Amino acid sequence: MKLLIDSFWRAALYCLYPKVIGLSLLPLVLIVAASGGLGWMYWDVAVSGVRDWLDASSWLQVVWRWFDGVGLDKLKSVVAPLVVIFSVTPLVVVATLLAVSFFMTPSLTRLVADRRFAQMQRKKGGSFWHGLWWTFVSVLLALGALLVTLPMWLVPPLAMVLPALIWGWLTYRIMAFDVLAEFASPDERRTLLARHRPSWLAMGVITGLMGAAPSLVWASGALFAAAFVILVPMAIWIYTLVFAFSSLWFAHFALAALQALRHEPLNASVDEVLNSAPVAPHSSARLGTKTDDVTDVHSHRDL
Repeated sequence: MKLLIDSFWRAALYCLYPKVIGLSLLPLVLIVAASGGLGWMYWDVAVSGVRDWLDASSWLQVVWRWFDGVGLDKLKSVVAPLVVIFSVTPLVVVATLLAVSFFMTPSLTRLVADRRFAQMQRKKGGSFWHGLWWTFVSVLLALGALLVTLPMWLVPPLAMVLPALIWGWLTYRIMAFDVLAEFASPDERRTLLARHRPSWLAMGVITGLMGAAPSLVWASGALFAAAFVILVPMAIWIYTLVFAFSSLWFAHFALAALQALRHEPLNASVDEVLNSAPVAPHSSARLGTKTDDVTDVHSHRDL
C-alpha cells in the first residue's frame, strides 16, 4: 500500500511537467484527426441508421408516446446521436490508450528512470514485436469481455463494476508490460506481474474510473451541438492525460518494485530453494552410513 500511494502522488506531480503536457499533444492530434475524419464520412449514415432502427422498434413506441405526453417530444431527436456516441466511446478509449502506450509510455518511463533510477540496469526483456502482440491479444480479450458482459450492464450495480474491471485489467496489462519491457528481464517481469497483480489491477481500475469524467464531456457534445467541435477534442485530451498519468503511475510503481526485487538478499532465496528441495534416498543412505561410521569410531575410542 505504501508503494501504491507513493507512486500515485509522484505521478500526479510529474503530470505538471511541461514535457509531459507536450507529449500528450501528439496522441491528441492523432485521435482527433482520426475521429474527425471518420465522423465527417460516417456520422450522418450512422445517426440515420440508428434513428431508423429506433423507429422500427415496436417496444420503443410506448416510450416515444410517453415522451410526447410529458412534453419531451424533442428528446427523441437526441437519442440517436447519443447511441452512436456511446457506441463509439469504447473504440475511442482503446485508440487513445494505444496511442499513449506507443507514443508516450516509453518516453515517460525513461523520464522517471533518469530522475529516480539512473543507475538501474536495462535488461530489455521485451521486444517491440512482443509488446505489439501482447497489446493486440489484451485488446481482443478486453473487447470480447465487453461484448460478453454487455447484457449484464442493464443491472445498475454491474453497469458500474464490470466496465471498470475490464478497462482496469486492460490498462494494467498494457501499461505494466510497456514499463517493464526495457528494464526487466522476462523472469523479472513475470515475477513482478504475479507478485503485484492486485495492486496492478487496483491501479487500472482507479484510472478507469478517472476516465468517466471525459465520458461525460464526450456525451455532452450531443446535447450541445454548437460546442461539439470543442467538447469532443477536450474529452479526448482528458483521456490522453488520464492515460499519461496512469503511465507515470505504473512507471514509478514498476521501477521501484523492480529495484526492490533486485535488492532482495540472495541468501534468503538460496535457503528457500534448499529447504524446498527434496532429499534423494541415496543421499540419506550415504549420510546415515557416515553418521554410523562416526558413531562407531567414538564408541571404539570410549572403549
